[in-house]
Amino acid sequence: MSAKQQSIIGGITVLSVTGLICKLIAVLYRIPLAWLIGEQGLGTYQLVFPTYALLLTISSAGLPVAVSRIVSFNLAKGDVHNTRRTFKNALIILTAIGIVGTVLMITFRTFLSNLVGDPLTVSGFVAIAPSVAIVCAMSAFRGFMQGQRDMRPTAFSQLIESVGKIVIALPMAYFGSRIGMDGADGINIGYAAAGALLGTSIVEAAALLYMYVVYLRRRHDIDAVEQNEEAALLPSAQINRKLLALAIPITIGACIIPLSAFIDSNMIIGRLVEGAGFARDAARAMYGRFSGYVITLINVPTALALAISMSMVPAISANMARKDYAAVKQSTHSGLRMAFLLGLPCSFGMSILARPLLAAVYPFSSPEALAQTAQLLSYSSFTIILFTVVQATSGILQGLHRQKIPMYTLLIGVGFKVLINYFLIATPNINILGASIGSLVCYGVSMLPNLYYVHKLTGLKPDPMQILLKPLFASLVMTAALYLLMQVLPERRLITFALVLIGAAVYAAVSILIGSLKKDDIIPLLKRLKK
Repeated sequence: MSAKQQSIIGGITVLSVTGLICKLIAVLYRIPLAWLIGEQGLGTYQLVFPTYALLLTISSAGLPVAVSRIVSFNLAKGDVHNTRRTFKNALIILTAIGIVGTVLMITFRTFLSNLVGDPLTVSGFVAIAPSVAIVCAMSAFRGFMQGQRDMRPTAFSQLIESVGKIVIALPMAYFGSRIGMDGADGINIGYAAAGALLGTSIVEAAALLYMYVVYLRRRHDIDAVEQNEEAALLPSAQINRKLLALAIPITIGACIIPLSAFIDSNMIIGRLVEGAGFARDAARAMYGRFSGYVITLINVPTALALAISMSMVPAISANMARKDYAAVKQSTHSGLRMAFLLGLPCSFGMSILARPLLAAVYPFSSPEALAQTAQLLSYSSFTIILFTVVQATSGILQGLHRQKIPMYTLLIGVGFKVLINYFLIATPNINILGASIGSLVCYGVSMLPNLYYVHKLTGLKPDPMQILLKPLFASLVMTAALYLLMQVLPERRLITFALVLIGAAVYAAVSILIGSLKKDDIIPLLKRLKK
């Protein structure tokens, strides 16, 4: 394996391991939170996040990627001066935009609360608002580090965010739930959610402080890079135009999914009530289980998708700067192979283990609620592989300076999702399951043209055996083994966790035997774990 491929897999590995740990912590965080505020309370808590995520995406999604790409491109050419100026300009822009986002969320808190249809979210919008400014500033530092191919600061700051929620946000949710004691189930749902959200803002501030300290200690490392005297010093206006030209299409593309979640937060409850005939309390609980239970579990393996995407952008951008098109093909093949290698077993494994996994980690008000949520997770788990490939191909296309392509394909996919949600969720026999079907169609519609353009633009020849068929075969063998074990073993929490490990071991063993998982894939992981 070449040094370039090792760098890509190493970057994916450190973010994947850390991302998985963070997502597992997020699941652990949701368990006591669900016990504290119940299904309806979790639904109220989850209603705040789509709006917050949308504002945060608008504020900070594109510029960090642009910073990462420009820094990687400039350093590959030895242009140190413009690298520094790019980061400083991006930090100023991001901080200013973040402050505006925070002010807007606080100012329009009542309007946003009415928009999502839950007056209990007013205090939650105020509590989470500071995070917009904080994360915007932090994303500039993350983009700067990622442009240098160093994913560790980003990974460690994510750990701070995840662990901090348990240490700070949960106690604040508990104290908030005791204010007034006038909510459902004897708790104040609104203040419980607000306490958890305020704790999130505090934790984000701690992560920003860590990134700033790392930057102070590392900013002189770039001085070791020899300045290319032929590189002209660009004026700030030109740097800003370049940043925005790259960032705006990426931001628009990145906003599509949060916008879809924002629409869901309004549409799902409304269609369940008005179309399918459910009571509002029942609809809120169903939305809470879908968004708080199912989506949270799915987000654990989708950390792999983000890791692959974040590693692909600077790697391919640097290869493009050197006009090393053979390396672009190698990087693209590695990224696609890792996407299927990691995404397929997660989809199949979570689908077959849907019911025992949910029963092991979350409280349910009735056996019927568990059965419905298990069906949701069994279908929704296949969005993992679709989303992983979409993210990987989007990262490749962004590195190729074709960021508008994934923007358009996602927009088309979300259009299908909104239509499917509108009609299927209102169908009584389908109801909330329509949201899962909509997501599958959304990412499937986006994935296929992305794959087409990746192969067309890179000149990479399709390799279905190594990229798709071998991981698929290993995943099917793993699924069959899990199904047989589930027929003879009782449904217990420890047994469920053991089945997860057994499934991973079976998949790894089969993948090694058929040559899907290689020695060069494992070595970077072992090195990262050793460090």
